[in-house]
Amino acid sequence: MTDLSPHELRIIVAVEGAGSFSGAAAALDMTQSAVSHAIRTSEGRIGAVLFDRGRKGARPTAAGASTVAHARRVLRLLEVMGSEARAAAAGPGGEGVPAGPLRIAAFRSAALHLLPTALERLRARHPGIEPRVRVVREVGRGTAGEVLDGRADLGIATIGASSPVPKELVGGVLREEAYALVHPAGHPAPRTLPLLDWAESCTSYTREWWAAQDWIPPATMEAEDDGAVLSMVARGLGMAIMPELSLEGAPDAVAITALGPERPTRSVGYVTTPELGRSLAVRALIRELRVSGG
Repeated sequence: MTDLSPHELRIIVAVEGAGSFSGAAAALDMTQSAVSHAIRTSEGRIGAVLFDRGRKGARPTAAGASTVAHARRVLRLLEVMGSEARAAAAGPGGEGVPAGPLRIAAFRSAALHLLPTALERLRARHPGIEPRVRVVREVGRGTAGEVLDGRADLGIATIGASSPVPKELVGGVLREEAYALVHPAGHPAPRTLPLLDWAESCTSYTREWWAAQDWIPPATMEAEDDGAVLSMVARGLGMAIMPELSLEGAPDAVAITALGPERPTRSVGYVTTPELGRSLAVRALIRELRVSGG
C-alpha cells in the first residue's frame, strides 16, 4: 500500500502547480531542500519518478500527472469529510446541511444560461455553500478532465454516444437540445451565406450529420466561442448551426430556423466522481440542475 500523508500530497500538488521545487517551497513556506526531500521520499514509496527535473523547473512525468490528479482528489475528499462531519456534529439542525466551497467547471453557454438559475436556487436553500465556477472550453478533455484532474467537484459537460461519461466518473443527462439554423433576420436566402463555426460547436455525431448535408458549405470563418458566432450572424456575416442553449437571449437581428425532424441534437449533463457524487453539496447541486435543465 502506498502510504503518503496529506502534507506529502500537498507538496506534490504544489510542485505541479508552481512548475518548480522553489516555487512550491515559497507557496508552502518551506525550504527548497525540504520540498526536494519530500518528493524523493514520495517517489520512493510510490515506486515511480513523478517529476522531470531540469533548468526550467519540474514537469510531471506520466506517473506524476496521474499522481497529482489523485492527490487533488484525495485532498478534496478530506476537506469534504471534515465539512460533513462538522455538520453532523452540530446536531439535528446541522446534520445533512451542506456547507463550504463547491467547485464547478462549465462550458460557456452552460455557465451563462443553465448554471445561474441552479446556483440561485442552491444558495437560497443552502446559504453555507460557496460556489466557485470556472468556465472551461468543451474541447479535448473539457470539463470532465477538470473533474478527473481534481480541479472541479462537478462538471457541466456534453455527454452521449460520441462523448460518453469517462469510466472513472459518474454522470447524468440534464437536458436534450436540438441544433438549429441561425441566420440574419430577414435574409432572403440564408442557406447561401458563408458558414460560421467555433471549436466547441459539435460532437462527432453532429459533425457526421453536417457532412451528409450537401447544402452546408465548409466553414469560412471560425470564432473563439458561440457568443462571438452569434454576434457575427447578427451583423450579417454568415449563418451558423447552433444548439438551443447557445441561442438563449439571441438578439432580434438573429433568426432561428428549425432543421426538421432529422436535426442533430446533443445531451448536456453533469459528471462527477463516485465519491463526490455522494457528498451533500454535490447532491444538492445536481438536484437543482435537474430542475433548471428540465
